[in-house]
Amino acid sequence: MKESTAAPLLDRIDRRILQLLQREGRLTNADLAQRVNVSAATCHRRTQRLFDEGYMRGVRAEVAPERVGLGALVMVGVVLDRSTPESFGAFEAAITKLPFILDCHLVAGDFDYFLKIRVRDIADFNRLHGDQLIALPGVRQTRTFFVMKEVIDNALLEF
Repeated sequence: MKESTAAPLLDRIDRRILQLLQREGRLTNADLAQRVNVSAATCHRRTQRLFDEGYMRGVRAEVAPERVGLGALVMVGVVLDRSTPESFGAFEAAITKLPFILDCHLVAGDFDYFLKIRVRDIADFNRLHGDQLIALPGVRQTRTFFVMKEVIDNALLEF
């Protein structure tokens, strides 16, 4: 019999821990324990289990892009010249080496991949596009979308 890949159910305390840490990653264990109404030891144990079981991948600061000189957000649709496992693999191996790529998603539809990129400005993107993006393995075509306004970005997961 094949083992289920479905995630085990979380109880209301586990869910509350995840929701609170998603909103406020800097909460101390004591504050978190108080908010979920369990002891600090129990809270620490549950939080560690949530990490160990892969419910949380990490905790990090959300940096304001404009404050660090990366105020332009660009979405790029990429079409590869072939739709084979080898061409996808070569592209994915190469894209992971580019530090300016925030997200890369294999998609269905008119494009093979969507990229999310942060740059200083249009000139910065133009340089990266000409020097690195179109030189990636298998790239036949790109279509660029400059984001005019970020309405929702990195929204919290609701579960």
